[in-house]
Amino acid sequence: MNVDTAAAVAERFEELYGAAPEGVWAAPGRVNLIGEHTDYNDGFVMPFALPHTAVAAVSPRTDGVLRLHSQDVEGGVVELRVDDLEPESDRDWTAYPSGVVWALRQAGHVVAGADVHLASTVPAGAGLSSSAALEVVVALALNDLYDLGQKGWQLARLCQRAENVYVGAPVGIMDQTASACCEVGHALFLDTRDLSQKQIPFDLAAEGMRLLVVDTQVKHSHSEGEYGKRRAGCEKGAALLGVDALRDIAYDDLAAALDGLGDEEEVRRLVRHVVTEDQRVERVVALLESGETRAIGPVLTEGHASLRDDFRISCPELDLVVDTALASGALGARMTGGGFGGSAIVLAEAADVETITKAVEEAFATAGFTAPRVFEAVPAAGARRVR
Repeated sequence: MNVDTAAAVAERFEELYGAAPEGVWAAPGRVNLIGEHTDYNDGFVMPFALPHTAVAAVSPRTDGVLRLHSQDVEGGVVELRVDDLEPESDRDWTAYPSGVVWALRQAGHVVAGADVHLASTVPAGAGLSSSAALEVVVALALNDLYDLGQKGWQLARLCQRAENVYVGAPVGIMDQTASACCEVGHALFLDTRDLSQKQIPFDLAAEGMRLLVVDTQVKHSHSEGEYGKRRAGCEKGAALLGVDALRDIAYDDLAAALDGLGDEEEVRRLVRHVVTEDQRVERVVALLESGETRAIGPVLTEGHASLRDDFRISCPELDLVVDTALASGALGARMTGGGFGGSAIVLAEAADVETITKAVEEAFATAGFTAPRVFEAVPAAGARRVR
């Protein structure tokens, strides 16, 4: 995000509210390199932040009024009272920032209101955590303005609570933690059980590679039922196996665990994905730390097959990206994000990027799909104050 963007958001804030903002903050979207649907199973994930950000110009208020405006949504300023905020009372975009205010106040923090103007370059519905970026940027701004003293991981937990309880979407902790805590040039190895973090160097350009994001333009929504069904199925599997979470099933014990599930075929598939996906995250970490970056490609592709066949959350567009990219020389490819649309990632040699991109675009045209949006993903900074 550049200085001009922060200045433009600040200028629009002043037009809306009649005074300059106290500050401007930015929080990124994320790409998940590996570790899908493991976060709500207490497992491992490995996201990194994108250069695409949600930007918020914010000033505090003392009268209990919360005023919200988004450059990206038609309509004027929405005015709410902080005392009236209630879970699942809002089905509009405003639920994300107002849910953060609610969660902060529920946690005992004094937040007496705010004026907020938001603008985002994170593609909505693309599986790149546009909602988490909105939540985290508002949380960080209020943390600074009200001197709440919360660290990034603590803000992430509050934002997750906002989305789980206030918005009503049963998401895990990964997206908010990635937005709050990622670092430039690194992927974040996160244990979602104890929230321990390790920054893993991830500089593909230095090794002659690129990671492409292919936004299929197929929109998804975590609030819809299929995501919740998968989560409930995972919880059922853990209960049937007598463990707190599927994280507790060791990879070496997977076959025995699956046998123990008997004729629960759907649960068996979900359990198999989560346990093997946790192992894939650990494999990718080990390969990156040993300098074998190209070798992560097949692991990414394995992850897609598992999401497609066991978790069953892919779609024709995502499968077409993966199949076409691999046939065109990609080192690896998989869908990323919650599923049922959104984006895929493609690991490729720098010299092959143009060929792969063209092949994917032509495949979409031939299939009659909406043209995809393709861009390079470079690990960027987490949430920060920018003005």
